[in-house]
Amino acid sequence: MTDSTVRIDGNTLRLPGGVAVRFVRTLRLPETGTHPLPPGLGEFPVRRVADFPDTVPEEWRARGGVLLPVYLREAMWLSFGGTREPAALQVGVGKVCAVSGEPWSDRLSRDPQNYVVLPRQPWLDGINSGKGTVRQFVAVPLGLGATVEGQVTGEEVWGGVQLQSFPLGERELTKWREAERRRSERARTTTLPTGGYGMPAAPMMSAPGAPPAPSPRAAAMGLGAGGSMHQEVYEDDRPLKDWADAPAGRVFVHLVTPPEWRRITGEAPPPSPVDRAAYTRAGLPWFDYYDQDAEDLAPTDALGAVRPVGDWLGDDHELWQEPAPGQVEPLKDAHGKPVEDGDW
Repeated sequence: MTDSTVRIDGNTLRLPGGVAVRFVRTLRLPETGTHPLPPGLGEFPVRRVADFPDTVPEEWRARGGVLLPVYLREAMWLSFGGTREPAALQVGVGKVCAVSGEPWSDRLSRDPQNYVVLPRQPWLDGINSGKGTVRQFVAVPLGLGATVEGQVTGEEVWGGVQLQSFPLGERELTKWREAERRRSERARTTTLPTGGYGMPAAPMMSAPGAPPAPSPRAAAMGLGAGGSMHQEVYEDDRPLKDWADAPAGRVFVHLVTPPEWRRITGEAPPPSPVDRAAYTRAGLPWFDYYDQDAEDLAPTDALGAVRPVGDWLGDDHELWQEPAPGQVEPLKDAHGKPVEDGDW
């Protein structure tokens, strides 16, 4: 029997089949223009919902999973570095597929494709907007209608992020493992990737403080669409029958405001996001990733119609300075405690 347990390893979620997912803090992009990939500025801390039964909302306990803190309008990307074997990973934002714009499903689909292929897809920074671009994941509160969920479904019920992994079918996985064994015998040396976008993650900072008195509710957050960046969401080059019929594991990721994070966990939240103009002025790197052997997925009507969060939250007044050409770096051409699943 295959283990369907999702575990936390530090701040990494490990789903069955060797899938590794980290949530990475980053610079928020302007909502006009198309930009290089922003840098990774450290991992979001991730904690199990089950460890805080007295301070999380009842509906969170029912859904299980994990929680992490985000600031209003903070941006994030998902890193899949460390994934060991081929997997199809579904990524939901408020139970809307971030790749296809279709409702959440426990089945893989190719028309339209509702998953990313790992480890071919090294990361995902936002919803698929096609033509080699994605629209950045940006945190917004539920209730405004600004989330992808609210715009696509007309409701904001779930929020958060949902992950679900499918391994290769048993026959295909056996063939892949045998091919890898032969390849390893031919070449004994391996080059390991560094942290997100080719650079190590920045350290997280914290400050002391005691949690305030418990509250029966928490301010739930969801993900809206921010600025556009150069990133492809790759088309699967395997037939759908190569993948398992059912998911091997899944996890619900709750997004919570920093004050609620402190109240629920007793921990100080991360510091506020880095100023992007100061980052660029300092000459620090941005990134460009291109894989000439992969095909980009076309956008769907549902995701193509999603409006940026600025339409609800107002203009982005943070100063923007384009990186100099030399700042854009080209890329390419462990068990922990189990995470409880619930009803969602």
